[in-house]
Amino acid sequence: MMKDENVIVCRCSDVTMKELRDLIDEGYHTFEEIKRITRIGMGPCQGKTCGQIVLRELSKATGKPVSELKFQTNRPPIVGVKLNLIAKEARHDD
Repeated sequence: MMKDENVIVCRCSDVTMKELRDLIDEGYHTFEEIKRITRIGMGPCQGKTCGQIVLRELSKATGKPVSELKFQTNRPPIVGVKLNLIAKEARHDD
């Protein structure tokens, strides 16, 4: 059985549960702080797969409910854009 610390929290940035918990133990208690150090939430999924795990761990450490914790600020595009759509638009503009 896999140890909890070896679980990958963020597949996009390859961050483990141990790395996340170590940062929280060091005093990083906001999603934005952890994001700046690890790039959690900055990959292709934009935090859709790891965001709630990070918030849950922060909630456990701080004693605050998840609803009181601030998630990352998403900036457009907040959904994936296929490169062929961008290329078609670029050709159309020529």
